[in-house]
Amino acid sequence: MLEFRVPPGDNRLCDGFSRRTWLRLGGVSALAGACAGVTGKNLRAGQRAKASAKSVIVLFHLGGPPQHETWDPKPDAPVEIRGPFGTLPTSVPGIRVGELMPRTASQAHRVAVLRAVSTNDNAHSSSGYWMITGVPHSPTNVENAKLGAPNDWPSMGARIRALRGGPGGMPASVTLPEHIWNTGGIPWPGQDAGFLGRANDPWLLPCMPHQQGFSVGGVTLPAEIPVERLNDRAGLARSLDRVERSVEGLVPGLWGDQGQQATTALDLIRSGAARRAFRLEEEPQTLRARYGDNRWGQSVLLARRLAQAGVPFIQVNWCRMPGDTDDSPAWDTHNKNAERLKSPLMPIMDAAYSALLEDLHQRGMLDETLVVWCGEFGRTPRHNPGGGRDHWGHVFSAALAGGGIRGGVVHGASDRMGAHPKDGRVEPQDLWATVVDRMGIHPDTEFKDPQGRPFPIARGKVIEPILA
Repeated sequence: MLEFRVPPGDNRLCDGFSRRTWLRLGGVSALAGACAGVTGKNLRAGQRAKASAKSVIVLFHLGGPPQHETWDPKPDAPVEIRGPFGTLPTSVPGIRVGELMPRTASQAHRVAVLRAVSTNDNAHSSSGYWMITGVPHSPTNVENAKLGAPNDWPSMGARIRALRGGPGGMPASVTLPEHIWNTGGIPWPGQDAGFLGRANDPWLLPCMPHQQGFSVGGVTLPAEIPVERLNDRAGLARSLDRVERSVEGLVPGLWGDQGQQATTALDLIRSGAARRAFRLEEEPQTLRARYGDNRWGQSVLLARRLAQAGVPFIQVNWCRMPGDTDDSPAWDTHNKNAERLKSPLMPIMDAAYSALLEDLHQRGMLDETLVVWCGEFGRTPRHNPGGGRDHWGHVFSAALAGGGIRGGVVHGASDRMGAHPKDGRVEPQDLWATVVDRMGIHPDTEFKDPQGRPFPIARGKVIEPILA
């Protein structure tokens, strides 16, 4: 069970108010004005006629999935390059994927594959920073990169939250089931709102949705405290200590301002849409099994429910699983790459990703939900002596589906070894320019930093060949 915490005591919020003062001043409205980090926005915006994505779901595969065994197999390369696995035909003639993706292969007609994504950065945290923010880390190739300036550009989720409101008291940007960190608990930079301010942080939802009896305690009040009572500030003040016991799992987000987290938690308590979105038990058991009875699969299903509730931006992070080791956690397959891929990585990914595309299509939601499949980089063309593949940011793959994207296409190509781009090279800022374009937001839409300097929401070029 996940719950949220409104910290006890006379804690100060980002503007110096205590929580009791905040309650007296009107809570959400006071805090929103005090914490706003955007001094100007949407100064220049346009919209394409075919933009249709109301929500974006980003599936971020922590560690770096190998391009050779996923979207860009090299069946004619030597075995030390191609690995032990073969390829599969897909639902699109002429497009093949790795043999460990049978369910995904059946969905290829809905997917646009990018085979020449590149950062030239081989460090998890700095290449990941670029992938999440669309801005290169300074400098590149820095592992365990520190938080803060000059590398404090806001994540794309934070920019969307700054630009758009969420539905019915819910935030416009949600990250689940936990933040991204390197071995030792070292967080990546670029996951928060950076210089846009704490009020625009994506809402971090640490959760275990695959566990029996999963619920979000902060979205369900004790029976003796009705929602109407929360709407009365005096009643809220009197009840706050008791409410805290029902919301005590709200871990302040990684960089979290307690006041902003409190605002989010209380808004969610009031929100009927939020309470419904988190009720995974309403889903048929057959569908839940189709996504996978594991943390990743159920997190992806929860992301679909959040999109269905109208949340504009949801990022699902692949987390370490029981049995992962520090030398090869998640998709960071430095050792025994083939064994790790065969079980557990590829079966879990293949089930959840294909289930999401099928589910969205069957619900009539795929045309208005853009699904992004990516990681921070790829893996080396050659296997190392331990049978693993190491970090490789020079070329890797990503995939987009739904929401204004033309399915059944491949954009770009790597060389015959899957080592470098051959044509159609794209960088992370191009990926994000395409995403916001499909959301109806012109990539040149501007925000201002605290010094009044304008910057566009996405600095890249829209990948025109994959647009519907």
